[in-house]
Amino acid sequence: GSTFKAFTVAGALQDGIVTPDTSFDLAPQIQVADRTIGESHPRGPETLTTAGILAQSSNVGAITIGLREGADRFDKWIHRFGFGKPTGIDLPGEERGLVLPRDKYSGSTMGNLPIGQGISVTPMQMASAYAAIANGDILRTPRIVREINGRPAPAPAGHRVISASVASQLRTMLEGVFAPGGTASEVAIPGYKLAGKTGTASKIDPTTGEYSKSRYVASFMGFAPAADPKLLVAVMVDEPQGAIYGGTVAAPAFGDIMGFALQYLRIPPS
Repeated sequence: GSTFKAFTVAGALQDGIVTPDTSFDLAPQIQVADRTIGESHPRGPETLTTAGILAQSSNVGAITIGLREGADRFDKWIHRFGFGKPTGIDLPGEERGLVLPRDKYSGSTMGNLPIGQGISVTPMQMASAYAAIANGDILRTPRIVREINGRPAPAPAGHRVISASVASQLRTMLEGVFAPGGTASEVAIPGYKLAGKTGTASKIDPTTGEYSKSRYVASFMGFAPAADPKLLVAVMVDEPQGAIYGGTVAAPAFGDIMGFALQYLRIPPS
């Protein structure tokens, strides 16, 4: 779903394809091969910056950025952020997700991947990748055990995926999701600046093999305090009933969980 758009933007920022202020004149829809993609909420033509595309979760904007990036570089960033392989967390039965090999791309693939469709990732993979943005640039193996018999367990070293400056730009851009006009603008925790991204993904209908028009996954990935993150919360709601969008289903749950955790752990306000 649209939580993946952060990595579409991350790769383009790191490769110098865009800046946060790059402006795009966006049509209501975009054609990629035989596929026409529009926004989740129909709109007219508009102009958005890269930051605005992320804040408003524009499908047309994210695909436009992905097409500028190109399939080869885009595929590189998918793998660089750890998608398509287990994170290595110390829990049994971890899945690797499903990532389309580069040589299997079709003409319309780049109309899917930049908006988080046509790829299957686990909540742990997504949380791990967002943690790399939050911590400044390092993708680390997540772990459950912090210490054994009072002794700290060895912390995985991890590896750099983006520069610290690009990570900082992304954190600032993800704050815009909570600003007026953003997809989680109704969520706030007094005293704290938040950063994150909403997501809504169609599930595959097992009968037809096509994307369902009635079964969805709503999600939210976010961290706080935005400028110096201490906590990351990942929320995924499988097949929500009634409201389906990440901003209305998962984001409020993020706010409740994060608000409680910040107070419980006595993390100072922003």
